[in-house]
Amino acid sequence: MDLAALLSALLMGVVEGLTEFLPISSTGHLILLGELIGFRGPPGKAFEISIQLGAILAVVWIYRHLLLDLARGLWRPGRERFYVSNLALAFLPAMVLGATLHKPITELLFNPWVVCIALILGGVAIIAIERLRPAPTIHSVPEIGPLTALLVGFGQALAMIPGTSRSGATIITALLLGVDRRVAAEFSFVLAIPTMLAATAYSLFKARAELEWAGLGQIALGFAAAFLVALLTVRAVLAVIGRIGFTPFGWYRIGLGVLMLAWLTLH
Repeated sequence: MDLAALLSALLMGVVEGLTEFLPISSTGHLILLGELIGFRGPPGKAFEISIQLGAILAVVWIYRHLLLDLARGLWRPGRERFYVSNLALAFLPAMVLGATLHKPITELLFNPWVVCIALILGGVAIIAIERLRPAPTIHSVPEIGPLTALLVGFGQALAMIPGTSRSGATIITALLLGVDRRVAAEFSFVLAIPTMLAATAYSLFKARAELEWAGLGQIALGFAAAFLVALLTVRAVLAVIGRIGFTPFGWYRIGLGVLMLAWLTLH
């Protein structure tokens, strides 16, 4: 395995970990980065699946105590069962629509042009919603009720379009429904666990015939980078998001989308 291939894998893993839980679209960034550096991972889907799994496990580690509490309390009425039932409601739209529309969306929309347009439109939406959103009425995750959870789930389903951002769609929907910024981010991160685990399992199943584990060096490096960077990113976002808001991410999305559109046009 040559050094250039390993460095490319490291860069892809870092970008996955950095962008998966920010409202800027990890899929979009990986498509654009792959286009820029001409990245070609190991045969099959092993590399893509491994870096996504690394990012998921970072969130599992951060919320390990919460997840254990939810598992213990699931079998009796109370706060934990209410939390889990709302997570299930929020997960449902992405599960149903993802299983139904995964193939046509992957075949038709996974290209840099769609990513750029989605980045720009999503950025405009983030800036507008941050300015016009209602005053928060939900200040903790247990206050998120079934209807709010289900609507956040429909927001999450929009993220099947590359460049939209799963976390961006869920957070922005939550803000529109009166959820506090930090609570919206936390709910989005916890919701990512079942959503991304299901997406990873589905990708493994769909790609089982072509899946190869060649290039283990690239896979291991990308996985480790995604895990460590996601660990740092999620903790940083939770620490500062209440103060800085999401507007800077909106401007970043617009700038990146415009820049990449110009690059694609010239190439």
